[in-house]
Amino acid sequence: MRRAGRHGRQAQEDSPMENGMGQEPGTPEPPAAEGTPAPRPPRARPRLVFHTQLAHGSPTECIEGFTNVKELYAKIAEVFGISPTEILFCTLNTHKVDMQKLLGGQIGLEDFIFAHVRGETKEVEVTKTEDALGLTITDNGAGYAFIKRIKEGSIINRIQTVCVGDSIEAINDHTIVGCRHYEVARMLRELPRAQPFTLRLVQPKKAFDMIGQRTRSSKFPGEGRVGSGKETLRLRAQGLATLEEGPSPSEEAAARRVDDLLESYMGIRDSELASVMVEVAKRSPGVAQLARGLDAVLGEFAFPQEFVAEVWATVCHPSGERE
Repeated sequence: MRRAGRHGRQAQEDSPMENGMGQEPGTPEPPAAEGTPAPRPPRARPRLVFHTQLAHGSPTECIEGFTNVKELYAKIAEVFGISPTEILFCTLNTHKVDMQKLLGGQIGLEDFIFAHVRGETKEVEVTKTEDALGLTITDNGAGYAFIKRIKEGSIINRIQTVCVGDSIEAINDHTIVGCRHYEVARMLRELPRAQPFTLRLVQPKKAFDMIGQRTRSSKFPGEGRVGSGKETLRLRAQGLATLEEGPSPSEEAAARRVDDLLESYMGIRDSELASVMVEVAKRSPGVAQLARGLDAVLGEFAFPQEFVAEVWATVCHPSGERE
C-alpha cells in the first residue's frame, strides 16, 4: 500500500488549518516601522494527513485534525461509517494483533494506522488457583482495557479461548468499560482464590489470515514506539497535538525499563505512561521530588513509594548505582 503522506486534499483558503497547525485567516499583518524591514510572515506548519484502514479489511481512507486518542477514534469512525465505541485499539503499519505495534501517544508522520474493531463476544470461567492470573493489561485511552500479554504456564495461558488483544468487558457481570488498565488489574488481583469468576471478553474482528491465531507478546526493543530520530505527532490528553523529534535510543531504553517495572508492580504495560515517567524522573534530583512530580501529573495511580524509588534508580542510575 502506498502512503500519500502529507499531500491529502487542499485546504480551503478561507478556513484555518486543523491540529493548531495554521494561522487564523484574515488577521492583518502589523505595519512595519519606517526604515525597518517588514517582519517575515510566520511559516505555516504542514497539514498532517494519515492513511488508515480497518484491520480486518477495508478501503484506505485519510484522516486529519485530531489531538488525542478519542478524537483519532472519532475521525476513523467517521470515515468508515461506524461508531467510535466499535474501535478496540489501533496498530501502526500492520493489520495483525501485534502488541509491539500498538498506537500509543506518538505517531510517526509516515505511519499507517490500522483500527481493530469489535468482533465476537465470549465468556470464560476462571478459577484463581494462584495469586497471579498471568495477565498483563493495557488500555486504549478511550475506555477499553485489553490483554497485552499472557504469561507462559499461567492460569490464563491454560484457557485456550483467551487471547492477546481481547478486550475485557466485564468481570462477574460487572462492566468495566471506562475503567483504566490499572483499575482492571487491581480488580483481578483482589479476586479471592479458589472461587470461580467469569470474564466477558470481546475479541477483535479478524481478517481471513488471522483466524486461528493466538498471539502472544514478548519484549522487543521499541515496543509500542515509533522509530527514533524521526518527527512524530505527540497526542496529548489536554491541549493541541505537537510535532516532536522521536525519542533517542537512551530514552527508549529507559522507557522500556520503566514499562517492565509497571508490569512487575502493577500488572500493566503502557509505553506512553512509561515515557511520561521517564520525563518526570529526568527533571527530579531525588526520589522525593519524583514522588511529588508523579503525584502532580499521575496522582490517580497512587504509586507505592518503593516503586517510585525503583523508577528513579532505573532512569537516573541505569547501571545499578545508588546515591
